[in-house]
Amino acid sequence: QTASEEGLKREAENFKKAVSSPAAKGLVHFFFAQRATNVVPGITDVGLKPRPMKSVGVVGGGLMGSGIATACLLAGIQVVLKEIKQEFLDAGVGRIQSNLTSMVRKGRMTEDKARQLMSLVKPTLTDQDFRQCDMVIEAVIENLPLKQKIFCELERICKPDCILSTNTSTIDITKIAAKMKNPERIVGAHFFSPAHVMQLFEIIRTDATPAQILVDTLGLSKQIKKTPVVVGNCTGFAVNRVFFPYTMSATVLVDIGCDPYAIDRAIMMFGMPMGPFRLGDLVGHDVGVHVGQNFIDDFPDRVYRSPLIPSLLANKRLGEKSGAGFYKYDNKRRATPDPEGVEMLIAASRAQSKLPLDGSPVPAGLSPQEIAEMIFFPVVNEACRVLSEGIVVKAGDIDTAAILGMGFPAFRGGVVHWGDSVGPAVIAAK
Repeated sequence: QTASEEGLKREAENFKKAVSSPAAKGLVHFFFAQRATNVVPGITDVGLKPRPMKSVGVVGGGLMGSGIATACLLAGIQVVLKEIKQEFLDAGVGRIQSNLTSMVRKGRMTEDKARQLMSLVKPTLTDQDFRQCDMVIEAVIENLPLKQKIFCELERICKPDCILSTNTSTIDITKIAAKMKNPERIVGAHFFSPAHVMQLFEIIRTDATPAQILVDTLGLSKQIKKTPVVVGNCTGFAVNRVFFPYTMSATVLVDIGCDPYAIDRAIMMFGMPMGPFRLGDLVGHDVGVHVGQNFIDDFPDRVYRSPLIPSLLANKRLGEKSGAGFYKYDNKRRATPDPEGVEMLIAASRAQSKLPLDGSPVPAGLSPQEIAEMIFFPVVNEACRVLSEGIVVKAGDIDTAAILGMGFPAFRGGVVHWGDSVGPAVIAAK
């Protein structure tokens, strides 16, 4: 037998092992699940055609609003960007310009193309310029009275078939629409930051949302090359709802004695791009506490309220934005663990928490696998609740959303697929 024949034989043996591996099964599952998210029974199978979006309004020119505007521009859609002050408006336009300049610098588009796309932006300080928009996306801070005021005004000004949408990440959209004359017009259009980069696009419907609005919004997702996941209306929707136990479970582990940096390392070994505490630093712990309060209010029976994260806020350790959180950051935002900086805060949190609640001994020397299981098993549990409540129509939608929205490792196939591979009996027993 020649060396080449032996090599081909070895390659065939290894390919056979690879193709039947759990990682291959996970990736194949994700491949098909991602391509099935735009199929929604009772919506996409009743003969409705999406209306093309030629002009999209964006309320708010912050990081999210400018990212949404950039995503629309990249698809050749005209954008009306509205802010409340000229300085805010100039900053929003500047962010869009920076997004496009970055793409030019990376060789993804020419300077001429960037100039052409910027010409599609109409900056404005008045809602009146939304009159001819096909869709308006609200992307202001998570303040319910402000959002309600905005949508009452948009409903009055925009044409009757203009889709009115909110980019809220957690607030029940029926609350946002509560003061509208026609609340059924509102739909959730939740982008993930940075909006012009992240592929996932959550479309949130209520029981009253017309099918045509959903079909049109699904059409927008195709125009801007996003992967849509249609979800029902609840606190946190799909991704944030499923993952709200993620950081809570991590704080439980810290409060019973685990090192936060060991937890982050274990979660990265599992396949996540970063651990929960590094993620909290990135998002900002002020944002985390604000968003987390929605889950505390709506799911009080299954939340864990650690004093740890609020104590970071009290000590102005907000994360990257303040230069320190669980990690400390240099002027290039490179993270370095800062155990001395959080030592006293962790000790105080443990003293207040008095875990475990049942008086059992604190587990010592948890392995990376045990840490990952203690953090992700509650996430699997919440995903099952979301499925049973009909918030999503199929498990593959949660898996796709988890991978594209939270960075859950694709080779594990998504939260539900991974939970199935571990086995319900194993998860229930732990």
